[in-house]
Amino acid sequence: MSLLYISQQVTIYLGFFLLVVGVIGNGINILVFSSVRTYRKSPCTFYFLIASIINVIYIIINLISRIVSAGYGIDLTRTSSTWCKARQYLIGVFSLISITCSCLATIDQFLLTSRNAYLRSLSNIILAHRIVLIVVIVGCIHTIPCLIFFDISPVTKTCVNINAVYNYYVIIYVLTVTCMIPVIIMIIFGYLTYRNIHLTKVLAQQQADRQLIRMTLIEVVLVVFTITPYGINNAYSLASVGVAKNADRLMSEYFASTMISLLTYFYYAVWEVVTCFLFRQVVFVEQ
Repeated sequence: MSLLYISQQVTIYLGFFLLVVGVIGNGINILVFSSVRTYRKSPCTFYFLIASIINVIYIIINLISRIVSAGYGIDLTRTSSTWCKARQYLIGVFSLISITCSCLATIDQFLLTSRNAYLRSLSNIILAHRIVLIVVIVGCIHTIPCLIFFDISPVTKTCVNINAVYNYYVIIYVLTVTCMIPVIIMIIFGYLTYRNIHLTKVLAQQQADRQLIRMTLIEVVLVVFTITPYGINNAYSLASVGVAKNADRLMSEYFASTMISLLTYFYYAVWEVVTCFLFRQVVFVEQ
């Protein structure tokens, strides 16, 4: 049984599981986050809502194409230059918005639990709306080069980055902006939030507030374990550029990259199951 066959089967079955769980989980979150009266003005819940909307679109666009390609050999990125460019653009935009919203939710919980009145005042829904708007605009503009430099290779007939300089930039960008910086931010502000909770008893008075804080801290742990391997893999790719590799090594790297890529989908899908469970408790308490 070859590594290629194993990676195809794992992509099909695990990918389908994550697709179903992610779409249902995100859908429930969107419904709940937008319907609970108490949290319509909560910046943290707003960030969770935007992340859920983005995650469900990301999962549908990315996972379905991977499953269909692995299971049926149908890959539109190999035949349509437009879809090749559009898919990379959308994935780039949505992944940046999603991980940024996760960081913002963690920072907001730190602000909300702070004993400093000025810092607490920064946790407001109007500012959250403006920040998310800026993030969306920056994400859309920053990812425009994908529409220019991604195309179908005439040699391999696959959707690739045809610009060597931009290819280096993408690897470094994914390693730093998508992986290292979010993990560092979430660990730091997650710890500061945890410390604030123990230092300030008044701010942990409501069950609903505690659930939001718990959701944020669990998300920090999930991001660390699902995104960090992806960053390490990109660091390896950057370090091994130009290294001669035989067929066995290339296949092993392909298998590892496939498994790590699927692991990142746990952030977009499994996280929604956690928030559904915890937020259901919030709704029960509020009712």
